[in-house]
Amino acid sequence: MKNTSSTFVSAKQKGEKLAMLTAYDYSTAKLIDASGIDGILVGDSLGMVCLGYKDTLSVTMEDMIHHTKAVARGTMNALLVSDMPFMSYQTSVYDAVKNAGRLIQEGNAEAVKLEGGTLVYEQIKAIVRAQIPVMGHIGLTPQSVNVFGGFKVQGKEDSQAKKIIEDAKALEAAGVFSIVLEGIPSRLAEIITNSISIPTIGIGAGKYCDGQILVYQDMLSMFPDFKPKFVKSYANMGESMSTAFKSYISEVKQSVFPDEEHSFKINDNILSKLY
Repeated sequence: MKNTSSTFVSAKQKGEKLAMLTAYDYSTAKLIDASGIDGILVGDSLGMVCLGYKDTLSVTMEDMIHHTKAVARGTMNALLVSDMPFMSYQTSVYDAVKNAGRLIQEGNAEAVKLEGGTLVYEQIKAIVRAQIPVMGHIGLTPQSVNVFGGFKVQGKEDSQAKKIIEDAKALEAAGVFSIVLEGIPSRLAEIITNSISIPTIGIGAGKYCDGQILVYQDMLSMFPDFKPKFVKSYANMGESMSTAFKSYISEVKQSVFPDEEHSFKINDNILSKLY
């Protein structure tokens, strides 16, 4: 069954966990979608894992639309959510609605995600009024990395924790259908999950969330720059890929590949006429 923002809300009501992964291209999206995933996020994390930036701040609307279109072509059943990049919604309510609309209209996303709580309340309300489903994102919000002083766990102090709870309730009131909780203590995530009627999707927020999301390169050990504490490696694809690349290079240099099996033939009679 096709997943939608409504089925996400329904899953929480039924007590069913939600599983999400990121994707940034057609072939990966097709594999993830066929596995039975509930949702796919085209995250602005593509700036780090695909484009080699040190953070997500340099990602543009054009980047997001380009990658979202590719992922959309490979996504049949999962809910497709696209990130609103830095400065695409902070500047004004008008910009927020306009850019959210571009991700839907040009990128073929089915929902958008943006970071922040009470500070983006009006933007979220306006996007929802425009009939665009919105996923919230609070806690460790990567677009605020310069304010946080790095990628640090949020909500360990009582003032921080209270603010995150306040933000979650504000997002629910603004009309989001779910909220990503990133980099916060698991018991704080439990309190938030139990206090709102929409699903929480955790990433580094513990087991009490209504669902989980990971960057697929992280869970397949394909991104060697760093590994967050909350990431579990489900396969060492990075090592397998490196081994395959080295085998290919060796076979080419030793004239082992391509062999007859991987070559095309021509009739000897036709060949004789070429000399």
